Amino acid sequence: MEEEKPDKLLRVLCLDGGGAKGFYTLGVLREIEAMIGCRLHERFDLVFGTSTGAIIAALIALGKDVDEIHDLYRDNVPEIMKHKGKAKKSEALKTLAEKVFGELKFDSLKTGLGIVAAKWQSERPMIFKGDPGQAHGRAATFVPGFGITISDAVQASCSAYPFFERKMVTTSAGDQIELLDGGYCANNPTLYALADAASALNASPEDIRVVSIGVGVYPEPKRSFLNPARWAKHLLSVQLLQKTLEINTQSMDQLRQILFKNVHTVRISDTFERPELATDMFEHDLDKLNTLRQLGAESFAQHEDTLSEFLSVESS
Repeated sequence: MEEEKPDKLLRVLCLDGGGAKGFYTLGVLREIEAMIGCRLHERFDLVFGTSTGAIIAALIALGKDVDEIHDLYRDNVPEIMKHKGKAKKSEALKTLAEKVFGELKFDSLKTGLGIVAAKWQSERPMIFKGDPGQAHGRAATFVPGFGITISDAVQASCSAYPFFERKMVTTSAGDQIELLDGGYCANNPTLYALADAASALNASPEDIRVVSIGVGVYPEPKRSFLNPARWAKHLLSVQLLQKTLEINTQSMDQLRQILFKNVHTVRISDTFERPELATDMFEHDLDKLNTLRQLGAESFAQHEDTLSEFLSVESS
């Protein structure tokens, strides 16, 4: 039997996309988990994630602690990012997702979840959810996660085309849908999460508490291959993708501040300008990724008092 909720607040956790830079996110989350003294799914009613944030969000919603998620990232993310070519990257991601999530579906979750992907053909978002309470209409035909596995949903959300292949899924209704990275529609998924909280779940703005975590902003890396022309072309493509995702992230946050200005929100995603911190979403140097995790922990410290107030279970 579920315990009675100690207060009326609806707590929402939103995690940005950003590939390997998700180590920064994990640095923030590790501090939050230590502060509240329990696993994150026990304190957050709704967890939304895009791309790397979708991986972390799904694992949180399944009850994993942050150290378990970090171990998974440390042992696998650098290896995936080292692969050359979209086919090899996608196959490595698929292998890992199937190993981690198996055949679990969205009825296995311990808290509310939203995984953001984008439809290739119709150019619309597709958001995988676990609870019919999150439906915006058509609740009678709601199927958790459209009937697909969490593994497939996560792969779709992480399919940063053209560096990963697009992901084809088949829903419980028999529809085949080609998907790509959710960052193309909402690299920062906070607006979608707030729509669920305020509209579908009918929470009053004064009762919503949002923790929105990015991956940090860093200088662009400067490297060289034996073939400088090839590297220059690759670097330009990565820069264009990252610029697209960052513009999306910032515009979504600006809209959030306008449309949901009455909702108490903490946004954590600092900018770092030191040249030695230059990195991108395909980073596979584990020492640098560990540094990102430490930076996340430092960013947490700047918001610790507010986060403590947001996540306290004492009656408000």
